Amino acid sequence: MTVKYHEFKPYNVGRWVIWSLFALVLVFAPKLFTSSLSVTMLSQMGIAIIACLSYNMLLGHGGMLSFGHAVYSGLGSYMTIHALNMLTKGTLPIPVSLLPIIGGFAGMFFAMLFGYVTTRKSGTPFAMITLGMAELVFAMSLMFSEFFGGEAGVSGNRVVGGSVMGITYGPPAQMYYLIAVYTFISVGLMFAFTRTPLGRILNAVRDNPERVEFIGYSTQRVRYLAFIISGFFAGIAGGLGSLLFEIVTAEVVGAARSGAYLLFTFLGGATFFFGPIIGGVLMILAFVLLSEITKAWLLYLGLVFLFMVMYAPGGIASLIMMNLRVAAFGFLRRIWVSYLALAVCALVVLLGAAVMIEMVYHLQLNGAMGSTLKFIGFTFDAKSLDHWFGASFVLLTGLGLFELCRRQYVREWGEIQEDIEKEIKRREAL
Repeated sequence: MTVKYHEFKPYNVGRWVIWSLFALVLVFAPKLFTSSLSVTMLSQMGIAIIACLSYNMLLGHGGMLSFGHAVYSGLGSYMTIHALNMLTKGTLPIPVSLLPIIGGFAGMFFAMLFGYVTTRKSGTPFAMITLGMAELVFAMSLMFSEFFGGEAGVSGNRVVGGSVMGITYGPPAQMYYLIAVYTFISVGLMFAFTRTPLGRILNAVRDNPERVEFIGYSTQRVRYLAFIISGFFAGIAGGLGSLLFEIVTAEVVGAARSGAYLLFTFLGGATFFFGPIIGGVLMILAFVLLSEITKAWLLYLGLVFLFMVMYAPGGIASLIMMNLRVAAFGFLRRIWVSYLALAVCALVVLLGAAVMIEMVYHLQLNGAMGSTLKFIGFTFDAKSLDHWFGASFVLLTGLGLFELCRRQYVREWGEIQEDIEKEIKRREAL
Protein backbone atom coordinates (compact mmCIF):
# COMPACT_ATOMS: atom_id res chain seq x y z
CA MET A 1 0.00 0.00 0.00
CA THR A 2 1.43 3.30 -1.06
CA VAL A 3 0.77 6.50 0.81
CA LYS A 4 0.39 9.66 -1.27
CA TYR A 5 1.61 12.91 0.13
CA HIS A 6 0.29 16.22 -1.13
CA GLU A 7 2.53 19.23 -1.01
CA PHE A 8 0.99 22.64 -0.69
CA LYS A 9 3.16 25.51 -1.78
CA PRO A 10 2.64 28.63 0.34
CA TYR A 11 1.66 31.86 -1.34
CA ASN A 12 4.54 34.11 -2.29
CA VAL A 13 3.43 37.01 -0.11
CA GLY A 14 6.18 39.31 -1.30
CA ARG A 15 5.19 38.86 -4.93
CA TRP A 16 1.53 39.55 -4.13
CA VAL A 17 2.55 42.72 -2.28
CA ILE A 18 4.73 43.95 -5.14
CA TRP A 19 2.07 43.39 -7.79
CA SER A 20 -0.59 44.99 -5.60
CA LEU A 21 1.62 48.04 -5.09
CA PHE A 22 2.27 48.20 -8.82
CA ALA A 23 -1.48 48.18 -9.51
CA LEU A 24 -2.07 50.87 -6.87
CA VAL A 25 0.63 53.05 -8.39
CA LEU A 26 -1.01 52.75 -11.81
CA VAL A 27 -4.43 53.59 -10.38
CA PHE A 28 -3.50 56.55 -8.18
CA ALA A 29 -0.64 58.12 -10.16
CA PRO A 30 -2.92 60.53 -12.09
CA LYS A 31 -4.55 61.48 -8.78
CA LEU A 32 -1.20 62.75 -7.50
CA PHE A 33 -0.01 64.30 -10.77
CA THR A 34 -3.10 65.98 -12.14
CA SER A 35 -1.83 68.35 -14.82
CA SER A 36 -2.30 67.47 -18.48
CA LEU A 37 1.45 67.26 -19.00
CA SER A 38 1.84 64.90 -16.05
CA VAL A 39 -0.96 62.60 -17.22
CA THR A 40 0.48 62.52 -20.73
CA MET A 41 3.92 61.72 -19.34
CA LEU A 42 2.47 58.92 -17.22
CA SER A 43 0.80 57.52 -20.34
CA GLN A 44 4.09 57.63 -22.22
CA MET A 45 5.81 55.90 -19.30
CA GLY A 46 3.35 53.03 -19.50
CA ILE A 47 4.04 52.64 -23.21
CA ALA A 48 7.80 52.87 -22.68
CA ILE A 49 7.66 50.22 -19.94
CA ILE A 50 5.98 47.75 -22.30
CA ALA A 51 8.43 48.55 -25.11
CA CYS A 52 11.54 48.26 -22.92
CA LEU A 53 10.34 45.02 -21.32
CA SER A 54 9.62 43.54 -24.74
CA TYR A 55 13.12 44.54 -25.85
CA ASN A 56 14.61 43.00 -22.72
CA MET A 57 13.11 39.65 -23.71
CA LEU A 58 15.75 39.74 -26.44
CA LEU A 59 18.65 41.50 -24.71
CA GLY A 60 18.41 40.52 -21.07
CA HIS A 61 16.76 37.11 -21.27
CA GLY A 62 18.03 35.90 -24.63
CA GLY A 63 21.35 37.70 -25.02
CA MET A 64 20.25 39.07 -28.41
CA LEU A 65 21.53 42.58 -29.05
CA SER A 66 19.02 44.08 -31.46
CA PHE A 67 19.44 47.45 -33.17
CA GLY A 68 16.02 47.38 -34.84
CA HIS A 69 13.41 46.78 -32.16
CA ALA A 70 11.56 49.97 -33.13
CA VAL A 71 10.60 48.26 -36.39
CA TYR A 72 8.02 46.11 -34.61
CA SER A 73 6.63 48.78 -32.32
CA GLY A 74 6.59 51.22 -35.24
CA LEU A 75 4.85 48.89 -37.67
CA GLY A 76 2.37 48.09 -34.91
CA SER A 77 1.73 51.82 -34.66
CA TYR A 78 1.09 52.12 -38.39
CA MET A 79 -1.30 49.17 -38.47
CA THR A 80 -3.17 50.54 -35.45
CA ILE A 81 -3.60 54.02 -36.91
CA HIS A 82 -4.87 52.53 -40.19
CA ALA A 83 -7.28 50.34 -38.21
CA LEU A 84 -8.42 53.46 -36.34
CA ASN A 85 -9.14 55.23 -39.63
CA MET A 86 -11.05 52.18 -40.87
CA LEU A 87 -13.04 52.26 -37.63
CA THR A 88 -13.80 55.93 -38.24
CA LYS A 89 -15.10 55.10 -41.72
CA GLY A 90 -17.24 52.29 -40.30
CA THR A 91 -15.47 49.44 -42.09
CA LEU A 92 -13.96 47.87 -38.95
CA PRO A 93 -16.57 47.16 -36.25
CA ILE A 94 -14.39 46.79 -33.14
CA PRO A 95 -14.04 49.08 -30.09
CA VAL A 96 -11.17 51.52 -29.79
CA SER A 97 -9.94 49.76 -26.66
CA LEU A 98 -9.03 46.65 -28.69
CA LEU A 99 -7.06 48.43 -31.41
CA PRO A 100 -3.68 48.01 -29.62
CA ILE A 101 -4.14 44.25 -29.96
CA ILE A 102 -4.14 44.76 -33.74
CA GLY A 103 -0.82 46.52 -33.29
CA GLY A 104 0.38 43.55 -31.26
CA PHE A 105 -0.55 41.05 -33.95
CA ALA A 106 1.07 43.28 -36.57
CA GLY A 107 4.29 43.38 -34.55
CA MET A 108 4.12 39.61 -34.15
CA PHE A 109 3.55 39.09 -37.89
CA PHE A 110 6.54 41.21 -38.90
CA ALA A 111 8.63 39.56 -36.16
CA MET A 112 7.74 36.19 -37.70
CA LEU A 113 8.69 37.53 -41.13
CA PHE A 114 11.95 39.28 -40.28
CA GLY A 115 12.87 37.10 -37.32
CA TYR A 116 13.10 34.00 -39.49
CA VAL A 117 16.12 35.62 -41.11
CA THR A 118 17.65 37.49 -38.17
CA THR A 119 17.50 34.69 -35.61
CA ARG A 120 19.40 32.29 -37.83
CA LYS A 121 22.50 34.02 -36.51
CA SER A 122 23.52 35.10 -33.02
CA GLY A 123 25.94 37.55 -31.47
CA THR A 124 27.40 40.25 -33.71
CA PRO A 125 25.90 38.92 -36.98
CA PHE A 126 22.44 39.03 -35.37
CA ALA A 127 22.98 42.64 -34.30
CA MET A 128 24.15 43.67 -37.77
CA ILE A 129 21.22 41.93 -39.48
CA THR A 130 18.71 43.69 -37.20
CA LEU A 131 20.40 46.99 -38.00
CA GLY A 132 20.08 46.28 -41.71
CA MET A 133 16.41 45.37 -41.29
CA ALA A 134 15.80 48.59 -39.38
CA GLU A 135 17.40 50.72 -42.08
CA LEU A 136 15.44 48.86 -44.76
CA VAL A 137 12.10 49.51 -43.07
CA PHE A 138 13.00 53.15 -42.39
CA ALA A 139 13.88 53.67 -46.07
CA MET A 140 10.60 52.03 -47.08
CA SER A 141 8.70 54.39 -44.78
CA LEU A 142 9.90 57.31 -46.88
CA MET A 143 9.33 55.57 -50.20
CA PHE A 144 5.84 54.10 -49.86
CA SER A 145 3.82 57.12 -48.85
CA GLU A 146 0.50 55.39 -49.56
CA PHE A 147 0.92 53.30 -46.42
CA PHE A 148 3.44 55.26 -44.36
CA GLY A 149 2.14 58.73 -45.18
CA GLY A 150 5.52 60.13 -46.21
CA GLU A 151 7.10 62.81 -44.04
CA ALA A 152 3.69 63.98 -42.80
CA GLY A 153 2.82 60.55 -41.45
CA VAL A 154 -0.66 59.13 -40.87
CA SER A 155 -3.09 60.78 -38.46
CA GLY A 156 -6.38 59.70 -36.94
CA ASN A 157 -8.97 60.51 -34.28
CA ARG A 158 -9.41 58.16 -31.35
CA VAL A 159 -12.77 59.68 -30.35
CA VAL A 160 -14.96 57.51 -32.55
CA GLY A 161 -18.65 56.83 -32.13
CA GLY A 162 -20.69 57.41 -28.99
CA SER A 163 -19.45 57.10 -25.44
CA VAL A 164 -19.72 53.87 -23.46
CA MET A 165 -20.43 54.59 -19.80
CA GLY A 166 -19.07 58.07 -20.41
CA ILE A 167 -15.79 56.77 -21.85
CA THR A 168 -14.76 58.32 -25.16
CA TYR A 169 -10.95 58.23 -24.72
CA GLY A 170 -10.94 61.91 -25.53
CA PRO A 171 -9.72 63.18 -22.12
CA PRO A 172 -6.08 62.34 -21.32
CA ALA A 173 -7.08 60.64 -18.06
CA GLN A 174 -9.31 58.12 -19.85
CA MET A 175 -6.53 57.35 -22.31
CA TYR A 176 -4.12 56.93 -19.41
CA TYR A 177 -6.25 54.30 -17.71
CA LEU A 178 -6.56 52.36 -20.96
CA ILE A 179 -2.76 52.38 -21.22
CA ALA A 180 -2.48 51.46 -17.53
CA VAL A 181 -4.66 48.37 -18.05
CA TYR A 182 -2.57 47.26 -21.02
CA THR A 183 0.63 48.01 -19.08
CA PHE A 184 -0.38 45.92 -16.08
CA ILE A 185 -1.55 42.97 -18.20
CA SER A 186 1.47 43.12 -20.50
CA VAL A 187 3.94 43.34 -17.63
CA GLY A 188 2.21 40.41 -15.92
CA LEU A 189 2.28 38.29 -19.08
CA MET A 190 5.93 39.06 -19.77
CA PHE A 191 6.81 38.18 -16.17
CA ALA A 192 4.88 34.93 -16.54
CA PHE A 193 6.86 34.21 -19.72
CA THR A 194 10.10 34.31 -17.75
CA ARG A 195 8.74 31.47 -15.56
CA THR A 196 7.75 29.21 -18.48
CA PRO A 197 9.97 26.41 -19.84
CA LEU A 198 10.52 28.52 -22.97
CA GLY A 199 11.65 31.47 -20.84
CA ARG A 200 14.02 29.25 -18.87
CA ILE A 201 15.53 27.62 -21.95
CA LEU A 202 15.92 31.11 -23.45
CA ASN A 203 18.13 32.00 -20.49
CA ALA A 204 20.10 28.83 -21.14
CA VAL A 205 20.55 29.84 -24.78
CA ARG A 206 21.91 33.15 -23.57
CA ASP A 207 24.35 31.57 -21.10
CA ASN A 208 25.48 28.39 -22.86
CA PRO A 209 24.07 27.78 -26.36
CA GLU A 210 26.40 24.84 -27.02
CA ARG A 211 25.04 22.93 -24.04
CA VAL A 212 21.46 23.69 -25.11
CA GLU A 213 22.17 22.20 -28.53
CA PHE A 214 23.81 19.21 -26.85
CA ILE A 215 20.69 18.37 -24.80
CA GLY A 216 18.54 18.43 -27.93
CA TYR A 217 17.07 21.95 -28.23
CA SER A 218 17.33 24.12 -31.33
CA THR A 219 18.78 27.45 -30.25
CA GLN A 220 17.58 29.08 -33.45
CA ARG A 221 14.02 27.96 -32.80
CA VAL A 222 14.14 29.19 -29.21
CA ARG A 223 15.44 32.59 -30.33
CA TYR A 224 12.82 32.73 -33.07
CA LEU A 225 9.92 32.02 -30.70
CA ALA A 226 11.19 34.62 -28.21
CA PHE A 227 11.59 37.09 -31.08
CA ILE A 228 7.96 36.59 -32.10
CA ILE A 229 6.65 37.06 -28.56
CA SER A 230 8.81 40.15 -28.13
CA GLY A 231 7.44 41.56 -31.40
CA PHE A 232 3.88 41.06 -30.15
CA PHE A 233 4.40 43.16 -27.02
CA ALA A 234 6.38 45.75 -28.97
CA GLY A 235 3.39 46.04 -31.31
CA ILE A 236 1.12 46.53 -28.29
CA ALA A 237 3.31 49.44 -27.18
CA GLY A 238 3.26 50.90 -30.68
CA GLY A 239 -0.53 50.59 -30.92
CA LEU A 240 -0.98 52.41 -27.63
CA GLY A 241 1.38 55.13 -28.82
CA SER A 242 -0.62 55.71 -32.00
CA LEU A 243 -3.82 56.08 -29.97
CA LEU A 244 -2.16 58.44 -27.51
CA PHE A 245 -0.66 60.82 -30.08
CA GLU A 246 -3.18 60.17 -32.90
CA ILE A 247 -0.39 60.44 -35.46
CA VAL A 248 2.35 58.10 -36.65
CA THR A 249 5.43 59.31 -38.53
CA ALA A 250 8.54 57.63 -39.89
CA GLU A 251 10.35 58.47 -36.66
CA VAL A 252 8.69 55.51 -34.91
CA VAL A 253 10.68 53.04 -37.04
CA GLY A 254 13.90 55.06 -36.99
CA ALA A 255 17.25 54.10 -35.55
CA ALA A 256 16.94 56.72 -32.81
CA ARG A 257 13.91 54.95 -31.33
CA SER A 258 15.67 51.57 -31.41
CA GLY A 259 18.72 53.15 -29.80
CA ALA A 260 16.56 54.62 -27.06
CA TYR A 261 15.13 51.19 -26.23
CA LEU A 262 18.64 49.75 -26.01
CA LEU A 263 20.07 52.64 -23.99
CA PHE A 264 17.37 52.86 -21.35
CA THR A 265 16.92 49.10 -21.02
CA PHE A 266 20.62 48.92 -20.25
CA LEU A 267 20.49 51.87 -17.84
CA GLY A 268 17.56 50.36 -15.99
CA GLY A 269 19.24 46.97 -15.75
CA ALA A 270 18.81 44.28 -18.39
CA THR A 271 19.68 41.43 -16.02
CA PHE A 272 16.65 42.02 -13.79
CA PHE A 273 12.99 41.92 -14.78
CA PHE A 274 12.15 45.28 -13.17
CA GLY A 275 15.19 47.00 -14.68
CA PRO A 276 13.47 47.94 -17.98
CA ILE A 277 10.56 49.36 -15.95
CA ILE A 278 13.02 51.81 -14.39
CA GLY A 279 14.49 52.41 -17.83
CA GLY A 280 11.10 53.18 -19.37
CA VAL A 281 10.39 55.78 -16.70
CA LEU A 282 13.83 57.36 -17.17
CA MET A 283 13.35 57.44 -20.94
CA ILE A 284 10.27 59.64 -20.72
CA LEU A 285 11.82 61.86 -18.05
CA ALA A 286 14.83 62.39 -20.31
CA PHE A 287 12.88 62.94 -23.52
CA VAL A 288 10.26 65.24 -22.03
CA LEU A 289 11.79 67.02 -19.03
CA LEU A 290 15.55 66.98 -19.62
CA SER A 291 15.13 68.01 -23.26
CA GLU A 292 13.16 71.07 -22.08
CA ILE A 293 15.76 72.05 -19.48
CA THR A 294 18.82 72.06 -21.74
CA LYS A 295 19.70 71.71 -25.40
CA ALA A 296 22.66 69.56 -24.43
CA TRP A 297 20.49 66.81 -22.98
CA LEU A 298 21.77 64.17 -25.40
CA LEU A 299 25.33 64.91 -24.28
CA TYR A 300 24.34 64.52 -20.62
CA LEU A 301 22.58 61.28 -21.49
CA GLY A 302 25.68 59.98 -23.23
CA LEU A 303 27.85 60.86 -20.22
CA VAL A 304 25.46 59.08 -17.87
CA PHE A 305 25.57 56.01 -20.10
CA LEU A 306 29.37 56.15 -20.15
CA PHE A 307 29.68 56.28 -16.37
CA MET A 308 27.08 53.53 -15.93
CA VAL A 309 29.07 51.27 -18.25
CA MET A 310 32.26 52.05 -16.32
CA TYR A 311 30.98 51.81 -12.74
CA ALA A 312 27.64 49.95 -12.82
CA PRO A 313 27.35 47.76 -15.93
CA GLY A 314 24.41 45.94 -14.37
CA GLY A 315 22.28 49.10 -14.44
CA ILE A 316 20.29 50.77 -11.71
CA ALA A 317 18.49 47.53 -10.85
CA SER A 318 21.78 45.83 -10.01
CA LEU A 319 22.71 48.68 -7.66
CA ILE A 320 19.37 48.33 -5.91
CA MET A 321 19.67 44.56 -5.53
CA MET A 322 23.26 44.68 -4.27
CA ASN A 323 22.36 47.18 -1.59
CA LEU A 324 19.24 45.23 -0.63
CA ARG A 325 21.51 42.26 -0.02
CA VAL A 326 23.77 44.38 2.16
CA ALA A 327 20.76 45.76 4.03
CA ALA A 328 19.40 42.24 4.58
CA PHE A 329 22.55 41.39 6.53
CA GLY A 330 22.41 44.66 8.47
CA PHE A 331 25.60 46.19 7.03
CA LEU A 332 24.09 49.14 5.15
CA ARG A 333 24.67 51.50 8.08
CA ARG A 334 28.41 50.98 7.70
CA ILE A 335 28.48 52.39 4.20
CA TRP A 336 25.86 55.13 4.06
CA VAL A 337 28.43 57.84 4.86
CA SER A 338 30.44 56.79 1.81
CA TYR A 339 27.29 56.95 -0.31
CA LEU A 340 26.60 60.46 0.93
CA ALA A 341 30.17 61.57 0.19
CA LEU A 342 30.03 60.03 -3.31
CA ALA A 343 26.71 61.77 -4.01
CA VAL A 344 28.04 65.18 -2.91
CA CYS A 345 31.22 64.80 -4.94
CA ALA A 346 29.23 63.64 -7.98
CA LEU A 347 27.04 66.72 -7.71
CA VAL A 348 30.14 68.93 -7.59
CA VAL A 349 31.52 67.22 -10.70
CA LEU A 350 28.17 67.55 -12.45
CA LEU A 351 27.96 71.24 -11.56
CA GLY A 352 31.39 72.06 -12.97
CA ALA A 353 30.88 69.98 -16.11
CA ALA A 354 27.36 71.32 -16.68
CA VAL A 355 28.48 74.95 -16.52
CA MET A 356 31.22 74.30 -19.07
CA ILE A 357 28.88 72.37 -21.35
CA GLU A 358 26.20 75.05 -21.19
CA MET A 359 28.72 77.79 -21.97
CA VAL A 360 30.00 75.87 -25.00
CA TYR A 361 26.46 75.26 -26.28
CA HIS A 362 25.58 78.91 -25.71
CA LEU A 363 28.55 80.09 -27.77
CA GLN A 364 27.75 77.66 -30.57
CA LEU A 365 23.98 78.06 -30.73
CA ASN A 366 23.13 81.41 -29.14
CA GLY A 367 26.29 83.43 -29.67
CA ALA A 368 24.39 86.16 -31.53
CA MET A 369 22.33 86.84 -28.38
CA GLY A 370 25.38 87.80 -26.34
CA SER A 371 27.83 85.95 -24.18
CA THR A 372 25.80 85.84 -20.96
CA LEU A 373 23.50 82.98 -20.03
CA LYS A 374 21.45 81.94 -17.05
CA PHE A 375 21.84 78.45 -15.63
CA ILE A 376 20.52 77.00 -12.33
CA GLY A 377 19.66 80.49 -11.14
CA PHE A 378 23.10 82.03 -11.80
CA THR A 379 24.39 84.23 -14.61
CA PHE A 380 27.54 83.15 -16.44
CA ASP A 381 29.63 84.84 -19.10
CA ALA A 382 30.66 82.32 -21.73
CA LYS A 383 33.57 84.55 -22.82
CA SER A 384 34.89 85.23 -19.35
CA LEU A 385 38.13 83.45 -18.45
CA ASP A 386 37.23 83.73 -14.76
CA HIS A 387 34.04 81.74 -15.27
CA TRP A 388 35.85 79.12 -17.35
CA PHE A 389 38.58 78.85 -14.72
CA GLY A 390 36.04 78.60 -11.92
CA ALA A 391 34.05 75.88 -13.70
CA SER A 392 37.25 73.95 -14.46
CA PHE A 393 38.42 74.27 -10.85
CA VAL A 394 35.08 72.97 -9.55
CA LEU A 395 35.16 70.08 -12.03
CA LEU A 396 38.72 69.00 -11.26
CA THR A 397 38.25 69.39 -7.51
CA GLY A 398 35.09 67.31 -7.66
CA LEU A 399 36.83 64.60 -9.70
CA GLY A 400 39.70 64.41 -7.21
CA LEU A 401 37.39 64.19 -4.21
CA PHE A 402 35.19 61.67 -6.02
CA GLU A 403 38.18 59.41 -6.67
CA LEU A 404 39.23 59.56 -3.02
CA CYS A 405 35.70 58.75 -1.87
CA ARG A 406 35.43 55.99 -4.45
CA ARG A 407 38.57 54.29 -3.19
CA GLN A 408 37.29 54.47 0.39
CA TYR A 409 33.94 53.10 -0.75
CA VAL A 410 35.56 50.20 -2.62
CA ARG A 411 37.58 49.31 0.47
CA GLU A 412 34.50 49.39 2.73
CA TRP A 413 32.45 47.45 0.19
CA GLY A 414 35.07 44.71 0.02
CA GLU A 415 35.14 44.40 3.80
CA ILE A 416 31.35 44.18 3.91
CA GLN A 417 31.29 41.43 1.28
CA GLU A 418 33.83 39.46 3.30
CA ASP A 419 31.71 39.85 6.42
CA ILE A 420 28.63 38.71 4.49
CA GLU A 421 30.42 35.59 3.30
CA LYS A 422 31.50 34.83 6.89
CA GLU A 423 27.92 35.32 8.09
CA ILE A 424 26.59 33.00 5.39
CA LYS A 425 29.07 30.29 6.38
CA ARG A 426 28.20 30.77 10.05
CA ARG A 427 24.49 30.30 9.32
CA GLU A 428 25.18 27.24 7.18
CA ALA A 429 27.19 25.74 10.03
CA LEU A 430 24.24 26.17 12.36
